[in-house]
Order: sequence, then C-alpha cells, then structure tokens
Amino acid sequence: MANAAASAVATTYIYKGVDAKGNKVEGEASGTSPALVKAHLRRKGIIANRVQKKSAPLFGGKKKIKAGDIALFTRQLATMTKAGVPLVQSFEIVADGSDNASLRKLILEIRDEVASGTSFAEALRKHPLYFDELFCNLVDSGEQSGALETMLGRIATYKEKTESLKKKIKKAMTYPIAVVIVAVVVTAILLVKVVPTFAETFAGFGAELPAFTLFVLGISDWMQANWLIAFIGIVIGIGGTLEIKKRNKKVAHFFDRLALKIPVLGQITYNSIAARYARTLSTTFAAGVPLIDALRSVAGATGNVIYQEATFRIRDTVATGVPLNTSMSTSKLFPPMLIQMTAIGEETGALDEMLSKAADFYEEAVDNMVDNLTALLEPMIMAVLGILVGGLLIAMYLPIFQLGKVI
Repeated sequence: MANAAASAVATTYIYKGVDAKGNKVEGEASGTSPALVKAHLRRKGIIANRVQKKSAPLFGGKKKIKAGDIALFTRQLATMTKAGVPLVQSFEIVADGSDNASLRKLILEIRDEVASGTSFAEALRKHPLYFDELFCNLVDSGEQSGALETMLGRIATYKEKTESLKKKIKKAMTYPIAVVIVAVVVTAILLVKVVPTFAETFAGFGAELPAFTLFVLGISDWMQANWLIAFIGIVIGIGGTLEIKKRNKKVAHFFDRLALKIPVLGQITYNSIAARYARTLSTTFAAGVPLIDALRSVAGATGNVIYQEATFRIRDTVATGVPLNTSMSTSKLFPPMLIQMTAIGEETGALDEMLSKAADFYEEAVDNMVDNLTALLEPMIMAVLGILVGGLLIAMYLPIFQLGKVI
C-alpha cells in the first residue's frame, strides 16, 4: 500500500465543507486521491462534504518550476526542520503555501516517497530535472551526519546566492540584446515599408541617384524579396550554433573563450566564474564532502567548458598530494586574490570560510560591473540607433537635397 501511494501522482482538488466552528469553507488541496485529501483536511479540522479534481484551464498550461522556486522551497524546508517540524509535515506545510501547482505536485510526490520509507536524498534523485547531483549529495551527507536542518540551510544559501548571480548576469546581457533586437526590427521595417515609398518617388526624377542611396535601395529590394528567408536563416543559425556548441567541444571552447575576451562583458563572465567556483567549493567543503569529490561538483558549476576542464585537471593534481592553491596557480586561469585566499584557507584550516568570503567579493564585483555596464551602454546604444536610423534618412533625403541644388 505504501509503495502504491508513493507511485501515485499528486493532483489538485477543490473542496467544500465546514470547519470546527460550523462555518462553510472552500478551497484547494493537493493529494493522490480524494480520500487522502479528506483525511488531510480532517486533521486540519475541516469536514469536507465535496472533493473533486480541479479542471485544467482552457488557456495556458501549468507554471513551470524555476530554479528560484527550488531555492525558496529549500529555504522554507530548512526553516521548518530547524524549528523541529517533522520532515513529512514540513513538506505538507510548504506545499499548502505554494501557489505553483507544478511545484506543489512535486513536493507532495517527494513527501509520499519519504513517507513510504525512502530517504530524502533518494527521493530527490528521482527528480533530476529539478535537483542536480550536488543538491542530492549534500542532502545525503546531511542525512547521514544527522544534521539535515543545518545542511538544508547551507544548500538554501548556496542556491539563493547562485540564483542572485545568474540574475545579475542576465541583467547584463538582456539590456544590450533587447536594444539590438529593437534596432534590427526598426531597421527592417524602414527598409521594407518606408524606403520603397521613397524609391517610387525617385523613379520619376529622371536623374542619377547618389551611390549611398542606390546602396540602401538595393538592400531594401533584397529585404522585400527575401525577408522571410532572412528571418528563418537567423533563427536556424542561432539555434544551430547553440546545438553545435552543446555537441562539439571545439565549438564550445571557441565560444566560451570568446565570452571571456569580450570587452567589459568578458570581465563580468570572469568574475562570475570565480564566484561560482568559490561558492560551490565552500559549500561542499563545509558540508564535509572530501575535496576530490567536491572539485567534481565545482567543475560542473563553473558554467564554462575551459574552467570545467581546468577544474578536472586541478582535481587530478590535488589527488597526487599537490596543494589546491598550487594547482589553481598552475592553471593560470584564476584571479590572484582567489588563489591567495585559498592558500590562507589551507594554511589556517578555514578553507570553506575563506572561499565564502572570496565568493562574496566576486559576487559584489559582478553586481557593481553590471550597474556600470548599464550606464556605459546607454549612450553607446543611442549612438548606434542614431547611426542606423539617421543613415537611412540621409540616404533617402540626399537625392532631394541634390535636386534642390540643381533647380
């Protein structure tokens, strides 16, 4: 029976009933069957007269579970377990407080698996899409050491810091990309809709047009005839490049190395890699994970294939007895400050604390650079837009100016 309950899928139900005071109540609850929902409500002092499955919305699907949702779930669970609430009951409380049906379903599935006797770490491993190997290993370490509530707190801090760093990187990338897209769209509209109007006017001039105007008219003619092909080509080109990057190491090396060399953005990428490296290694080492195993998790967290391979090489040299800071220095990829703080941490026996401070420093550096980048890009982007739109206007009005001189 327990296995059957564990394998069942949690569903959202709508209920109507009365509370302990006889007042009518209604709402939503999740469970694997109407009977279990009624039992759950009865424990809360509600006698459900009617329980039915919630119908799916006509438009739009369920909300996706994002990494930020997992971070919030971990923090809530850490708070509950630290307060002495039993793990299974903690799942129920967190699920009831979530407005994301998909997340609620996931939490209740984990609850059922844990209630049936499965360890928390093993229950998480059944959902690799949301809980990576690092997350599961840290939970496993917490369960075995009897300090699950402390470990959940560390994992929550790690996830929150990681998500905060990702948001900063997205902020740095989103603004210029959005403006470039707008510039391309505006230019395309001018070439397809506005320039042809001028071309019809120029056809009646009977005079030779300037070379710049002829160049723009040629681009306009091509865009009118091939705009759909151009659009499809751009989409396929971007999608194909991303797919090749996933499958081909040489292509991945090229783009990841290029990302480090782009002015300003490259420095942001460099600091973010250093922050992720330090934060992940600090969290795993503090959790009692052996350094060799911790470096394996760190390699996947760097987010850059060059640093991923370098971390694996560091792990191999550390396994032979070479100090971590020496191995990092030999790679010539890490900032001197991070190497020095690692050395101090190894000498004093406080490696996790020093790496945590280093991670804080580089995360703050990324934050400051993102703010400076936004201020720097605004005038540059305005200049680019002015050149594009202004160039098209000059090309169109140049023949009119020349005609005025002839008259």
